[in-house]
Order: sequence, then C-alpha cells, then structure tokens
Amino acid sequence: MQQGLVVAGHGRHCWVEDAHGVRRLCHPRGKKNLAVVGDRVLWQPAPGQGQEGSIEQVLPRRNLLYRQDELRTKSFAANLDQVLVLIAAEPVFSESQLARALIAAEAAQIRPLIVLNKSDLAEPFARAWERLLPYRTMKDPDAPGDGSAPTPSDAPRYPVLALSLTTQSPEAVRAFLMPYLEGRTTLVLGPSGAGKSTLVNLLVPGARALTGEVSQALNSGKHTTTSTSWYWVDGDGDGDGARRTALIDSPGFQEFGLQHIAPMQLAACMPDIAAHAGACKFYNCTHLHEPGCGVLQAVGHAGPDGISPSRYKIYKDLFAELSRRRY
Repeated sequence: MQQGLVVAGHGRHCWVEDAHGVRRLCHPRGKKNLAVVGDRVLWQPAPGQGQEGSIEQVLPRRNLLYRQDELRTKSFAANLDQVLVLIAAEPVFSESQLARALIAAEAAQIRPLIVLNKSDLAEPFARAWERLLPYRTMKDPDAPGDGSAPTPSDAPRYPVLALSLTTQSPEAVRAFLMPYLEGRTTLVLGPSGAGKSTLVNLLVPGARALTGEVSQALNSGKHTTTSTSWYWVDGDGDGDGARRTALIDSPGFQEFGLQHIAPMQLAACMPDIAAHAGACKFYNCTHLHEPGCGVLQAVGHAGPDGISPSRYKIYKDLFAELSRRRY
C-alpha cells in the first residue's frame, strides 16, 4: 500500500495524489474508509482498473471542519491550518452565517481569517466594513500578555482583510494574501456568490482546468463548485521538503448547522463571549439570565472590551437552537 493525499471528493469517490504528484480516482473499501479532502490515506491500485485505486485506510486526522444540521453532516476538509472565510460587500452578507462558520472553526481548533470582497463598491463596502467592527476589534483571549500596552493580547482574534477580486490584478491579490497563506493549508469557505472560485483562479494558474478534470471524473458540475478541491499554490514545489502552500475550494452554502456543538460549549467558541465568561458568579452560567453574569454586564459596551448586541443576539439564538436536542 502507498500513502496519498485526498485532493478532491464528491460523494463516496475521490481523487488521491501520490508522492510523485500523480492523481487517480479512488473508491473507499467499506464505510469506515470514507475520506475527505485533506485526509492522508493508504491506498493501492485497483486490479484491472487502469489509473483507478481503492482507499484501504484513512490515517488519523489533526482536525476536521464540518457542519451538521438535523438531517445530515457535511464535512468540508481535514488537517487544516486555517480557514479563510470569504464574504462580499454586496449582496449583503449574513452575520449569522459568518458567526456560524467561525464557531465551527473554533470548535475544531482551526484559526480563521476573514476576507471582505468588493472593496471597490464604496457605499456597500463602507456599510459592510462597519458591520465587521466587532470582529475587527475582538480581542484574542488566548494570546499572552501582562496587561501593559502594547502587548500581544491587544491583537485582534480574527484578521479582517479587504480586497476587490474584480479590479485588483492577480499579482496584487497574491502579494496581499500570500503573507497569510504561505506554508499553510487553507480552506476557502463562504456563501455562494462571494467569489471563492474567483479567488482560487487568481491565486492558482490552471485551477479552472483542474476543476474541469475533477468534474468530468466525478460527474459533478462543470461551472460551479459542487465538489471540494485541493490546489497547490506553489505549483509542483522544489522538492526540498519546505512547507508547501495549499488552497482548498469548497461549495458555497446557504445554511450552516452547528448541531455537533453542545449549548454549554457555545460560549467557548465565541471569543468575545468567552472573554467575559470567567467573570460570571456561577460556574455553569448560561449567560442568558443569571445574576452576576459577566457576559450580560459586557453586552452593549463599546470597544473591544464589550460585546456587541448583534453578537449577543447570535449567541442567544444559537443557544436556543442547540438546546432543542434530537431524540
């Protein structure tokens, strides 16, 4: 058996890249070997099947980003270094969807990066940038620091960047984003129409051709992202063992279920809530109605030391949603 990397998937079928960069269509052997993009697997050629093969084992994962609603679980990718959440100034993005993606990343211990597209649209961009103020100023409760200024603890939890994929050149987009992407495996995540495939095509020469090959092999869509695909940003690499840069393009979403997260786990996945949860009078505080709640006391306070009303509403709504357990 050989070790390989899953670089595309649709249903039970996937493409696996071997150590020489050769990709082939593989099928899982049994239900336990269902793999997702980013998985390291053990595979072997299928007898008499040409360039096809079978996945014999999925190797242990560092992490897995997925969403779960009441009916099904949808896995995005495994073994990620970060998630780039791409939203657009127009049409107006859903803050609830953004928050859900960030919460899922936090639950999987994957650090997110927020990118706002369409900065060329002056008025829509200004409104969107203002809506992102709580995220641009949100402190990192896990960063070290002794309280003096400036300290690492003053850094925001989420880098929030702005670009225009339709007016900036590929060279400009690459120069702007590569300091955040270089040497990392990054999943590009976001709602439909935000520009995910456009971003990948700007950063990865030939990505459109690769997408066409994958679509034909997996019998999926040819013009929109219906399957998750892995792209090397640094081409074939130089073979010196240096950490390579990869992007993973994922299908757009309109819903983002978080049924895999327990209600009492939610606060820990929202850094601005978590930053004040330690000041609560009761250890099992739900941050909804209890006296002496540090979270409730911080709601509505301006600046990075407070919690915006919109963020707290998202917390309340999600807590109620996650409390409706399935039986």
